[in-house]
Amino acid sequence: MYTIKELIIYPIKSLAGISVSSSKACEAGFEYDRRWMLLDEENKFLTQRSATQMALFIPAIEDDFISINYKSEKISFGINETSEEDIVTKVWDDVTTTNVVSEHVNNWFSRLLERKVTLVKIKSEFSRKHHNKTKDININVSLADGYPYLLIGEESLRFLNTKLQTTVLMNRFRPNIVVTSNFPHEEDSWKNIKIGNSDFVNLKPCGRCMIINIDQQTTAINDEPLKVLNTYRKLGNNVIFGTNLMCITEGYVNIGDLLTIGL
Repeated sequence: MYTIKELIIYPIKSLAGISVSSSKACEAGFEYDRRWMLLDEENKFLTQRSATQMALFIPAIEDDFISINYKSEKISFGINETSEEDIVTKVWDDVTTTNVVSEHVNNWFSRLLERKVTLVKIKSEFSRKHHNKTKDININVSLADGYPYLLIGEESLRFLNTKLQTTVLMNRFRPNIVVTSNFPHEEDSWKNIKIGNSDFVNLKPCGRCMIINIDQQTTAINDEPLKVLNTYRKLGNNVIFGTNLMCITEGYVNIGDLLTIGL
């Protein structure tokens, strides 16, 4: 028996996540998950890879508003708030059309990040297509790095922590779905997953980057997690941890839901 232990959404790409008890599973990702992102002066997306302090921006969603707390500062804006300005940008190789939220929000982020940035929202659920080579399909994706969902089994992290001098929390790996598991990395082999009235397909194990070396509470960097995973989780040129899913039947997912696994 496998059950959901945690559900996390990340409204703004590379900012902190929000733990939720229930979420609507859509094709492009959980509702509100990575529908916004920050762009730099060249309209390239910004992440913790180059701005570790992004981890300290804490979002919340209440009613129809998103609020962001950063130390003693706070701003909020409407979930549907956008200007008439479109920006065509990319998430890696995927072209996507976005809308600027507002100049007021841009100024707030720019001041705190000490660089000129623009907050944009994906224009629609169909504004970005990502090609999966393994299955040779194009899928609708939010502004996540590559895929709509990331699932990790608890035993995968527990096993990694037995190999580390300093244990780490699950939030370094930025999953959407954390589940109970029986042994490390068994989630890699799951083909089809049913949760409640939603159905998911496992697309591929998730290749990891240096963000897993960033403490999400302090932004301190320690390269031990990536180095250790490199000793036993190397697949081709990638270090893998967790697995990427797509949703083929939309519905609601809740903490405590049982998973039905197809192998």
